[in-house]
Amino acid sequence: MNPFSVVTPDILDLSEICMRNSQIDPSLYGKYDVKRGLRDISGRGVLTGLTEISEIQSYILEDEEMIPCEGKLYYRGVDIEELVGGFVREKRFGFEEAAYLLMFGELPSSEALSKFQKLLGEYRSLPTSFVRDIIMKAPSADMMNTLARSVLTLYSYDDAADDVSVPNVIRQCLQLTALFPLLSVYGYQAYRHYHDGQSLYIHTPDANLSTAENILRLLRPDSKYTELEARILDVALVLHAEHGGGNNSTFTTHVVSSSGTDTYSAIAASLGSLKGPKHGGANIKVVRMFEDLKQHVTDWEDDEQIENYLKALLHKEAFDKAGLIYGMGHAVYSLSDPRANIFKRYVQSLSAEKGREDEFRLYSKVERLAADLIARERKIYKGVSANIDFYSGFVYSMLDLPLELYTPIFAIARIAGWGAHRVEELINAGKIIRPAYKNVQPHVLYTPLDDRK
Repeated sequence: MNPFSVVTPDILDLSEICMRNSQIDPSLYGKYDVKRGLRDISGRGVLTGLTEISEIQSYILEDEEMIPCEGKLYYRGVDIEELVGGFVREKRFGFEEAAYLLMFGELPSSEALSKFQKLLGEYRSLPTSFVRDIIMKAPSADMMNTLARSVLTLYSYDDAADDVSVPNVIRQCLQLTALFPLLSVYGYQAYRHYHDGQSLYIHTPDANLSTAENILRLLRPDSKYTELEARILDVALVLHAEHGGGNNSTFTTHVVSSSGTDTYSAIAASLGSLKGPKHGGANIKVVRMFEDLKQHVTDWEDDEQIENYLKALLHKEAFDKAGLIYGMGHAVYSLSDPRANIFKRYVQSLSAEKGREDEFRLYSKVERLAADLIARERKIYKGVSANIDFYSGFVYSMLDLPLELYTPIFAIARIAGWGAHRVEELINAGKIIRPAYKNVQPHVLYTPLDDRK
C-alpha cells in the first residue's frame, strides 16, 4: 500500500469529529426555503443568469401550471434535430459546424465553415515534447485527471495565458477544442502502455479530418474506421456539445470565469465537475448496469425476467443497490430527451453493422419497461424517459472505445459549449458569482486551551 494513499487511524478519528460537527438538520432546508441543488421543489432550476447559447424545453406553462411536453434542445435558437438532420442529409460531419454556431451565434456559410475547419486543423498540434514531458509522465488511471492536468500545464506554454480579452480567450478555447482529442487519447495510450504493458501507439492527427475521424484515427492501432462509425461518433459529439447554462460543469465555467481567472483554470474546473458520476460519468454506470443485467437475465426476450431485474434495481436489491435505473430520467426532461431520440435512430444502424442487434433490442425493452415501472413505483412530479446516457455507452462499446475514454469523449464535445459560455460570461458579466449560504451554527464562547476537554 502506498503510504501517500493510506487513511490512518488518526485520520479516522478526525473524520468522526468532522462528521459529528458537520451534520445539518435536514428540516432547516425547508424552514429557510433553501433551494437545494439550486432547484425548487418541482425540480425547476433557480434562475441565476441569462444566456443566448442554448435552450432546453421540457414543459409548457398554462395558468402557472407546468405541463410536461416532448423535450426540445436548441443551439443558438436552432433546433438540434434540424441541425443534425441537416448535416446528416448532406453527408457532412457536424461537430465543427455546431462548435462554430455555439461560439459565434450563427450558422457558418460554406466559406466560413471551411476556414473554421482549417483553423481547428492547424491548432491540432501540441507544443514540442509535450507528449514526452507531460503526458508520458506519471500517467493516471483516470483520463479526466490526465486531461485536467494537461490543460493546466498548457498554461505554461501560453505567453498570453492570463489575457482575458475576448479575442485571446476565443483563441484559447478553439485551441483546446482542437487539442482535447489528442490529450485524451494520448493519455489513454500512455496509461495502457505503462500500466497494462500494451504496445504504445502515438499517431499524428490529420488536419484534413473531422474531430470524430481524428479520435478514431488516433485511438486505433491501424487508424482505420468505417464511415458509419465516424459519422455516429460525430453525431454523439454534436449532441453532447452543449446543454444549457445550468448543467453542473457549464455553471462551473460561468462561476470560475466570473472571478476573472485564466481560461486553463476555468476549463480544468469544468473538467473536475464533468468527471463526477452524477454528471459525465453516468454512461459508464449504464454500461456496468447492463453487464450485471446480462448475468441475471437468461432470456433477453422475456419481459417478465427483465422487469423483475428492474424492480430489484429500484428496490436496492441488484447491481450497486443505489435504487436507480441508470440512463432513465433527467433533471430537466420529462416525456423525452431529444438527444436520446436522435441517437437511437443511429444506434440501430450501428448495431446492425456490428452484429449486435439482439443487444439493441434488449436496450429498447429496458427503455420501455423501465419507464412504465418507474412511473408505477415512484412518486414523481413529471414523466420519465431515457436520457442521452442510456444509449451513448452502448454506442461507444460498439465503436470499441475503452471505458476509460467514455467521459473524456463527453469533454471533447462539451469544450465547445464551455468555451462559448466562458466568452459569454466575460462579455456580459460585471460581478463575481457569489450565491448566499445561511449559517445555522449557534454562536459559542471561546474556551481557553487548558479548559477544553
